[in-house]
Amino acid sequence: MKHLVSWFAVVAFVFGIASGARAQTRVTLLSPDPLKREVDEIVKSFEMKTGIQVQQSYGTGVGSRKTVSEGGALDVTLLFAPFDDAIKTGNVDKSTETVVARVRLAIAVKAGIPKPSLSNAAAVKKLLLNAKSIGTVDPAQGSVGGAAMLAFEKMGITDEVKPKLKLYPTGGGPQKAILDGTVDVAVGPYLSDYRNPNPGLQVVGALPPDAATPVDITGWVSTNAPDKKAAMQLLDYFKSKEADAVWEAAKVFPASK
Repeated sequence: MKHLVSWFAVVAFVFGIASGARAQTRVTLLSPDPLKREVDEIVKSFEMKTGIQVQQSYGTGVGSRKTVSEGGALDVTLLFAPFDDAIKTGNVDKSTETVVARVRLAIAVKAGIPKPSLSNAAAVKKLLLNAKSIGTVDPAQGSVGGAAMLAFEKMGITDEVKPKLKLYPTGGGPQKAILDGTVDVAVGPYLSDYRNPNPGLQVVGALPPDAATPVDITGWVSTNAPDKKAAMQLLDYFKSKEADAVWEAAKVFPASK
């Protein structure tokens, strides 16, 4: 009996060490801050399911790309496209590149005016060309501004809208400009700032794909990640069924759709 008790004690000790090691596994994550609400929710679910702890850091879309290009990639990094300069440095393992979801651009106008149509690219072009002024984020400071410029280019109206563009450092700028009458139309991401808009702001909806190509949210595992298996588990989880439900609730396209 004494030997049996000792054997059970050894087994319990071994399993205790394994359980403790599992609980202590930690993965670091860098993500653009417009995705903070969704990423926080997905990470919480991942931690509960796997026991792996995640330490999150957030930055602007442009700032996150700059961090990676300067060697600051964390174990898992999520970036908005385009990101060529960020991955040229070799700070992330290109073989792990994974599109986890896609963000759409949205149009907002002042509440109370007739809701314009966004049914197709022609309708969006008409709205933008008729607007006296258009507000969006400065492409040098936020990824959504770069996405807006690509949308104008895709619709072939860059030259026409450029003179009436007003650029702001953050997504709150175009919203405020709508409210005070500085701009007629605001272009922003169909999440975050436009999810719970300021009173008086009317979010018309997301731009159709023929007007603006959805922006990929892409992730990688760092070349220096100490636990690449755990890091890859986290990255894969961002395109799991559980994560898809979170993305869809935020009106983001899951990677599987």
